Amino acid sequence: MLERVFKLQENHTNAKTEIMAGITTFMTMAYILAVNPSILSATGMDANAILIATSLSAFIGTALMALLANYPFALAPGMGLNAYFAYTVVLKMGYTWQMALMAVFAEGLIFIVLSLTNVREAIFNAIPATLKSAVSVGIGLFIAFVGLQNAKLIVNSDSTLLTYQSFKGETFHSVGVGAILALIGVLIIAVMLVKKVKGAILYGILITWVLGIVCELCGVYIPDAEAGMYSVIPTSFVSFDFSALGQTFGQVFKADFSGLNVLDFFAVMFAFLFVDLFDTLGTLIGVASKADMLDENGRLPRIKGALLADAIATSAGAVLGTSTTTTYVESASGVTEGGRTGLTAMTTGVLFLLAVIFSPLFLTIPSFATAPALIVVGFYMLGAVAKIDFDDLSDAIPAFLTIVAMPLAYSISEGIAIGVISWTLLNLITGKAREKKISPLMYVLTVLFILKYILL
Repeated sequence: MLERVFKLQENHTNAKTEIMAGITTFMTMAYILAVNPSILSATGMDANAILIATSLSAFIGTALMALLANYPFALAPGMGLNAYFAYTVVLKMGYTWQMALMAVFAEGLIFIVLSLTNVREAIFNAIPATLKSAVSVGIGLFIAFVGLQNAKLIVNSDSTLLTYQSFKGETFHSVGVGAILALIGVLIIAVMLVKKVKGAILYGILITWVLGIVCELCGVYIPDAEAGMYSVIPTSFVSFDFSALGQTFGQVFKADFSGLNVLDFFAVMFAFLFVDLFDTLGTLIGVASKADMLDENGRLPRIKGALLADAIATSAGAVLGTSTTTTYVESASGVTEGGRTGLTAMTTGVLFLLAVIFSPLFLTIPSFATAPALIVVGFYMLGAVAKIDFDDLSDAIPAFLTIVAMPLAYSISEGIAIGVISWTLLNLITGKAREKKISPLMYVLTVLFILKYILL
């Protein structure tokens, strides 16, 4: 049955490889089960309900990706979008969280229409191959940067914005030890990769977690909640109380529209739509490029199914009670482990479903254990830089700006926006528009991106 549904032989893979890849993807994404409730609960939403909604929306979206597109891409409520939902839309603009969910639900419906009418697919195909390679590299740097932050190896600095972790001081036994364990985790994964050990990234996560447990038992690692460092020793393994979901399920349809400024609401909805659209496209480009899934024209076969899965999951997630569900860049970790079909995605989805029951266990996995996986995956994705023609400056400079913008702006969509604007304008001004065969859609995207910076 697995062969018939997921076409394993046709994709030169097997069930064992796919399942291992799916587990790896889940392990690198599991942090969202802790982070999403933490962020969204700032709006007044119930944290337990958000955790359940997060798990269910991830399962729905990832299962749809597996069945509609047969790709190894996983979905979950997106980082950045959840922060925009909580801190901007609700806390800053004053919308209720029910109204914010309605904006997410509406943008999901629009996405479904766009996916069915080939608009999103056309946008994907219009982006030149050079920028697609740059997006892959930029996402690699972005993933590595997220990993370095999760490990607290890179921290805030008032003078330089960012700096390296200091291993001296009062937080050594919490933050410091976690950062050191993350470095050890990177070394462990690197050694296993050199030795060609299958499942190296997954083993690296688990070994780093076990080392953290040993350190805590020995008193070397001391949890410090104020520093964001928690116990890594599981105190419970399962929970069958799902009643909390009632706090958020269906609340999207109870939004109070009285006194609503329609223009403001559409601006919020468009912001969700805009970021989700290009985050998804960027992720699909980057991860598909890493897996060599793009055809000779730089197009992704069966992209309509992938985009439709993303769109349906967004609206379903809003009904359950979470912010925008989107395709995750961490899918690259499973692809790196050999995942090539929807069986990888389905494995990840089932684990998210099980996470509803085993949430106390999964929430114990520390970020310093998953961080090494993100750092190593970032390294793998840098390989796409070799596909960029640096002798053609009209291609190379926009590619460079795309790569730099993603980690520094902390946004995949911003990197794409800067890349599209710079590529189109540079080739237009230098008279290369006909030579580069700039599509009309690229001109439209350029204008829309510029208007976005002016109006939003």
